[in-house]
Amino acid sequence: MIRFENVSKIYSNNVVALNNVNLHIQPGEFVSIVGQSGMGKTTLAKLIIAEERPTKGKVIIGGWDITRIRHHEIPVLRRQIGVVYQDFKLLPRKTVFENIAFALEVCGASGARIRKIIPQVLKIVGLEDKSRFFPRQLSGGQQQRVVIARSLIHRPKIILADEPTGNLDSINAQEIIHLLVKINTFGTTVVLVTHNHDIVNMLRKRVITMDHGMIISDQQSGKYIL
Repeated sequence: MIRFENVSKIYSNNVVALNNVNLHIQPGEFVSIVGQSGMGKTTLAKLIIAEERPTKGKVIIGGWDITRIRHHEIPVLRRQIGVVYQDFKLLPRKTVFENIAFALEVCGASGARIRKIIPQVLKIVGLEDKSRFFPRQLSGGQQQRVVIARSLIHRPKIILADEPTGNLDSINAQEIIHLLVKINTFGTTVVLVTHNHDIVNMLRKRVITMDHGMIISDQQSGKYIL
C-alpha cells in the first residue's frame, strides 16, 4: 500500500529531513508515525501526498510509483488519500454541509452525488444532525469530525492524519482517535502522525519512531517511549 525504498529528503542548506528511509505499510494497517518535532515525520507525510518529492529513493502508493509524479496526476493521487490536519481549515461562512460539498464541487461532482454522499459521511462521524451548523457553532472535536467527514468523500484507501488531536482536549482527542479506529475497521489504511505518547500507547497498534530523519524503531503493538 505505502512503500518507501531508500528515501532521503535533503532541503536547501543541506538540511537532511529524511535519511535513507525504508518503510512498508500494508493495506488495512493502522500505523502511528511518532517522534519529536523536527525529526522527519511531517516530511514523510508530505512525501506520501506528493507535497514534497524525495531527493533520492522511491515512494510507491498502492503500486503507483509517485517519485516523479506529474503535476496533473497529483489530484488523482489525493483522491485516494484523505488528509486530516491539526488545524481544521473549515470555511467559516459555509455550513457543515457546504464545507463538505465544496470539496466535491471542485472535483466536478454532480448535485445528486453531493446530496447522496454527504449524509453518508456525516453519519459515519456522528454529525448527521449538524449539517446546517456553521463551524463557530461546533466544538473543536466536532469541527475535526467535519474534517474527517470531508476526507472520506472519495472513499479513500488511505487516511493520513497529521497531528489531528493537536488542538483538542484529552476527551475530544480520544473521541477522534476512536473514530479513526472505526474507519480503519472498514479496511481503510490509517497513518497517524503524532507526538502524543498517551494516544499511541492507548492504541497498541504498530508504532514507527523517527529520530533525525531515520526510523529507529518499528514495533507491532508497540509503545512510544522517548
